[in-house]
Amino acid sequence: MFGVRDQFRRAQLAIAALFCFLGFQYATWASRLPAIKTRLDLTEAELGLLLMACGAGAAASFPLVAVLMKRMGSRRLAVVSAVCLSLLLPALAAAPDYPVALVVICCDGIAVGSLNVAMNAQGAALEATYQRTAMAKLHATFSAGSLFAALLASGVNLVTTDIAAHFGVAAVLLLLLVGLTRSGLLTEEQQPRAEAPAEDPVPASGKSRRKLSMPSRVTVWMGCAMVFGTVTEGAMNDWSALYMKDVVDAASEMAPMGIAVVSVMMVLARVFADGWRSRWGDGRIVRVGSVVAGAGLALALLAGGVVPTLIGFACVGLGVAAVTPCIYVAAAAQGTDALALVAAMGTTGLLAGPAVIGFIAGASSLVWGMAAVAASAILVSLCATQIRWPRLAES
Repeated sequence: MFGVRDQFRRAQLAIAALFCFLGFQYATWASRLPAIKTRLDLTEAELGLLLMACGAGAAASFPLVAVLMKRMGSRRLAVVSAVCLSLLLPALAAAPDYPVALVVICCDGIAVGSLNVAMNAQGAALEATYQRTAMAKLHATFSAGSLFAALLASGVNLVTTDIAAHFGVAAVLLLLLVGLTRSGLLTEEQQPRAEAPAEDPVPASGKSRRKLSMPSRVTVWMGCAMVFGTVTEGAMNDWSALYMKDVVDAASEMAPMGIAVVSVMMVLARVFADGWRSRWGDGRIVRVGSVVAGAGLALALLAGGVVPTLIGFACVGLGVAAVTPCIYVAAAAQGTDALALVAAMGTTGLLAGPAVIGFIAGASSLVWGMAAVAASAILVSLCATQIRWPRLAES
């Protein structure tokens, strides 16, 4: 891949391309939602259901992904799901009506769930194979992919407003990216086998358990930590601007600064987080980071004002940046079933979290809704005390 001879860097670049791919693909169709709404003549409720269909497909993909990971392996599953996601863009552009668009978006969610698990399995295998941290930087490239998609959307709109043309160009670029990076992904032979969880002893008869079993206690704690972490992350994306405008009384031009501060701090933290993980360990990073996020946001809610609020939002971006990368690594060490379940729970938190915060805000106020976000971050820290964390050298 691109003449890179160092095996670790070669694999790291290929896996990073998958994360960039997913951010690019999602942001491509999300950036054209207004045009899709106009073309299909959708109401606000129908558009909301369209968005929910993607998340529902990803959340419901857990049983299928678990089976596909065992049969195909993370490398083949990543390539197949990436190709599907590329082709689903022109399919969405060609959807003749709303029901067909719903089916396409639901399939997109299933493919997103598949690629999400496969690429995180590749990232975890990269760390385990070479005993070097890399996952946080990989997650940072997802945001880079979203940025590239936004720039492409702006550039295409200068030439044409046709969705089919835009999605066609994006699909070609994505297929080229898959072709260029496929050879750099880790094969199954290069990946270490995950150890069986300590809570699953071998039966006295000597026969291994092959029947469907309940997730281990550690896996459940990982899933809970992932849910609370993605609730925090998703709620900040959806509610920070409204909080700035309606509660803090920030000027209209300042309202978007809430999400901007969270996003910038998150990307910067993920760039440096692998070094922190090597120095202090994943467990400490998750525990301390989530406390910083929760306490910083809580203090901002108490203080009020634009500047304290932005500082609190910055604490959230800084604190939660490494949460999901670290949990994915820990889940992958428990096996593909654990990874698929934890990924599905994370998607569920990302999907349901903002809605729950909206319900709390509607029943009381947005201040209490954001207080629930702060509490969710603190709960991540509590869950993290029950998880076994790996420790690796810095990449």
